[in-house]
Amino acid sequence: MRTAFIGGGVMGEAMLARALVAGVMTPADVCVAEPLEDRRAYLAATHGVAVTADGAEAAASAELVVLAVKPQQVAAVLETLAGTLDAKQTALSIVAGVPLKALVEGLKHPHVVRVMPNTPARIGAGISVWTAAPAVSAEGRAAAAALLGALGREWYVDDESYLDMATALSGSGPAYVFAFIEALVEAGVGLGMPREMALALATETVAGSGRLARESGEDPAALRVSVTSPGGTTAAALAALERGGFAATIRNAVAAAHRRAIELGGNR
Repeated sequence: MRTAFIGGGVMGEAMLARALVAGVMTPADVCVAEPLEDRRAYLAATHGVAVTADGAEAAASAELVVLAVKPQQVAAVLETLAGTLDAKQTALSIVAGVPLKALVEGLKHPHVVRVMPNTPARIGAGISVWTAAPAVSAEGRAAAAALLGALGREWYVDDESYLDMATALSGSGPAYVFAFIEALVEAGVGLGMPREMALALATETVAGSGRLARESGEDPAALRVSVTSPGGTTAAALAALERGGFAATIRNAVAAAHRRAIELGGNR
């Protein structure tokens, strides 16, 4: 699958690297457009792909054109690519806060896929929520699904509004989890535990619990109850979390992220 990456930053490189590992594409299939000369040299040396500073040049022969730039850079990219893509090309955007309508209008091209990935994609453990404009062909959708599948799990939705919800839950979610890990580590250190040990215990507990929740098929509430003995240590901890408004705080955080995602999209 001939692919152009417009932007070779952290997420763009993560997508490229995982796609190469999964065999979705080969280095010979890829051209990366990246404005920074040092970054271009790094990408070429590390991944063996073609590089250029010109987005239109990178996209010219690609079947899939991945827009992997920062939101503040997207206007310039859309201007560069406007009217240059043909009906056999699919554009796939991971740019946060830019809705399909703005992408289609900016590119002057109806074959657009919008994706909300998350950072665990860097290790093939992400989840990407995506949608497609009506004009995107079956081949374009299959190409998008193949690329996103290399990043972890992919979840297609017809209703684009779910992407703002996904931004709040899974897109920003890793930051919530990292904040929880930070708090666990500091709690362990506060008890007198060496930091290295506290970090290992916290990260493995979070990773293992997530895997158990995913693979057991049990409701998370049932899993929580199964490790909570009446009058025991876990019950004492959960009571403290409840007094501190743990669940309400999480709901408020996700709601705040959702509101901001809608605001950002409305500004486009």
